[in-house]
Amino acid sequence: MAEEQTAAQKLLGDFAPELVRLTDDVLFGEVWASEGLSQRDRSLITVATLVALYRADQLAFHLPKALENGVTKDELVEAITHIAFYAGWPNAMTAITQLKNIVEQNADAS
Repeated sequence: MAEEQTAAQKLLGDFAPELVRLTDDVLFGEVWASEGLSQRDRSLITVATLVALYRADQLAFHLPKALENGVTKDELVEAITHIAFYAGWPNAMTAITQLKNIVEQNADAS
């Protein structure tokens, strides 16, 4: 049976194989697997950073991943609201809109 492709493999495939390898092996293989922080805490930190830096494209992957890793919807709402005062209202509004859509899609799928 063929191994399922990672998100990076699906997105970049043969176009940027070294970036895919680094993403899969180093970022998600070593950094995310490090025992220094829980997956939940890493997700919360990652989402906060992506909101602050206005990386909406990356939030589309990391918001659902945060929910999978045990960060609750209410915690994400609280974090994004808090970030609004430090990283800007447009950043927070974009992130909260994405989160709302993800939560609604998950509710519809259930």
